[in-house]
Amino acid sequence: MSSLFPAGSAIRRVWGHPAVMLGAGRALLLQLAHPAVAQGVIEHSEFARDPFGRLQRTLDVVDRIVWGTTEEAHATAAALRAAHAHVRGDGYDASDPELVLWVHATLVDTALRMHTRWVQPVPRPLADACYADAIVVGELFGVPAERQPPDLDAFRAYMRAMVADLGPRIDEPQRALARAVLHPAVPLVADPAVALARQLTVGQLPPPVREGFGLQWDRPRQAALEATGFGARLFNAPFSFARRLAAA
Repeated sequence: MSSLFPAGSAIRRVWGHPAVMLGAGRALLLQLAHPAVAQGVIEHSEFARDPFGRLQRTLDVVDRIVWGTTEEAHATAAALRAAHAHVRGDGYDASDPELVLWVHATLVDTALRMHTRWVQPVPRPLADACYADAIVVGELFGVPAERQPPDLDAFRAYMRAMVADLGPRIDEPQRALARAVLHPAVPLVADPAVALARQLTVGQLPPPVREGFGLQWDRPRQAALEATGFGARLFNAPFSFARRLAAA
């Protein structure tokens, strides 16, 4: 059966690598940096009990759109838009294209950055094609193509502007949401893994957002993060070369 994005498409090649999931916490905190997203989460979800549930549902939608059949992709997107139609309140509307664009943009930006940090830099032609595919996903989410940045350069400029604007305006309710993400209630045995995930999430946030959430970071931790990323890219290099040979 046909799919919107066939095997070998740019978005599958970039978004499909398991390392992209190392940015899950980053994407979620970027979403919560938007005051309207945060307010909607506070008023319309059980976020404190399940902070990653909302993100997981979004990722499940993405999976069905990108890897499912064309019919499944359209049905999934329609269900998402219908659900958003009921999420609204004072100062926010989950169907607002500008708000949906921000949520979508956090996923696009995170996928490209995680692939670059942990796997290998995304070649510019592949990154351009991946972004073109992502515009189609954004349309299905509810953002008309003309309301999205038209190309990768414009998208990166949009992200820089949004991060610079949102970071300094993060308030205490948003910081409380961030604490729920970074300090989930888990069994004691899982504490080391959660602590590692917390450091990865904090380190991979853009500085204005990290500072807005009041999260501490320093040069030694940044050096450790960069060294770990370098090691991961070295480890992935032979596999990436083999995949390029297989695709040739």
